[in-house]
Amino acid sequence: MSTVVCPNGHSSVSTDYCDTCGEPIASAAGASAAGASATPAGPAAPSTGAPAQVPCPNCDFPATTGALFCENCGYDFTTGSLPVAAAPPAVPAPGALEPPSSLDLSAPAQPSAAEPSSAAGPASPDDPATGSTGGPAGATSGSAADPLPDPSASDDQWVVEVWIDPDWYAAQKPEDPMPSAGLPGLVVLRERSVLVGRPSASRGIHPQVDCGADTGVSRRHCQLNTDGLRWWVEDLQSANGTFLSPAGEALPTDPVPPGQRREVEDGDRIYLGAWTRLVIRRALPGEV
Repeated sequence: MSTVVCPNGHSSVSTDYCDTCGEPIASAAGASAAGASATPAGPAAPSTGAPAQVPCPNCDFPATTGALFCENCGYDFTTGSLPVAAAPPAVPAPGALEPPSSLDLSAPAQPSAAEPSSAAGPASPDDPATGSTGGPAGATSGSAADPLPDPSASDDQWVVEVWIDPDWYAAQKPEDPMPSAGLPGLVVLRERSVLVGRPSASRGIHPQVDCGADTGVSRRHCQLNTDGLRWWVEDLQSANGTFLSPAGEALPTDPVPPGQRREVEDGDRIYLGAWTRLVIRRALPGEV
């Protein structure tokens, strides 16, 4: 099977966009063929100046050469597809426990002593209180979410461990080198709605759980929501998906569908990007 070389030097079977980095190569391949017939082969001149940009085929938003997806509309340069639309929320059966997304988050959770499971659920992805829109366009970091109860008034304080997982890295086979694995980073979860992703100063995105070193993580990758007693994870139409798996089981292969919340049980692991693994747990004495 014949291949072409994209402007970034990757071999690609596709002749329109690079299979590896998504760079448009149809015009580059044609220019290379024309140049080869006119002049003898020689070393390519090194590129200088600012990184090249190409327009998104879907919305014409400028994207840096080598980007995997459009920061504006979420268009996937590798597969040539748009993000999957979020599924509508399911209607609960009569008498069933009310889903967290339909509960009122205007006030801090105050669970009853007799019914602790009736505490208010996590904010909806379109809840203006969280600043989240549930999609790439107009996204914000969700910094306006309600805070968790004061540490002096509750023993239920939460943290998330941010691990570099060599097994997940080996399964993803990314091009970027993996950082040295060691002790995890620790982030105290002080809000009901927490954004996980990579920061972007130009777009005003400042995730509470910063995974900026992992380029496989989207700017707004997923969101963690809580009612003070339980946690849920929701994929925000990320480019590479969000995966959930119980501890001790094999690495997950099926991502959480975008727009659907999955409850994170005690000991569950959340996998995303090229090597990132998240573990939510109650804080130990002295950690908060």
